[in-house]
Amino acid sequence: MPVKVIAFDADDTLWVNEPYFQETEMKFIGLLDHLLKPHEISRELLKTESDNIPLYGYGVKAFTLSMIETALRISNGTLDAETIARIISLGKEQLNHEVELLEGVEETLKALHGQYRLVVATKGDLLDQERKLRKSGIEGYFHHVEIMSEKAPSDYLKLLKHLDVQPEEFLMVGNSLKSDIIPVIKLGGYGIHIPFHTHWSLDKTDVKVDSPRFREVASILEAKEAIANL
Repeated sequence: MPVKVIAFDADDTLWVNEPYFQETEMKFIGLLDHLLKPHEISRELLKTESDNIPLYGYGVKAFTLSMIETALRISNGTLDAETIARIISLGKEQLNHEVELLEGVEETLKALHGQYRLVVATKGDLLDQERKLRKSGIEGYFHHVEIMSEKAPSDYLKLLKHLDVQPEEFLMVGNSLKSDIIPVIKLGGYGIHIPFHTHWSLDKTDVKVDSPRFREVASILEAKEAIANL
């Protein structure tokens, strides 16, 4: 079957995301480095994030709650109100950050628009992802936008059912092997991996993808040729 739908992850595939989390984390560490060493604060924050994903999901709001919880824990509950307020401000600053499209995104979308149904399939907070898409200026290229709580094979099956396509008619483009590529390949779909220079620790995987339905490219500008080859 020919591919009918091409879905794009958003964060670090269409626009910059993870570097802003890392920037916020460094500011957070600066507020608490009198309590623990920087790498210890990072370790505690990552543990809190991991524990909270089933409750809060993904995104800046969940990250902000995890920062507050971590700060309270490592301060043994002695954290002052001013520091808590500053952590909340860090979260708001990140939510209000400008959207920076990655190089070649709009050029690629223009080339593919009209040939395929283009979809955004991304994890994160609903309001935040809608805001970023609206501010990005590329919303008009997409037939459908799906903000997903998770990206397991079952979540992709729900999306495929909604789009009324078979796995063999679906291609996913993203920067995460774990979230964007492996689940789709397992279902019988196609995947194009575009590695990003930074990666969230909890989204890393050691699994190797060996499939004729998979390609890895250096940038989104190479995606059109990779799609043709697939």
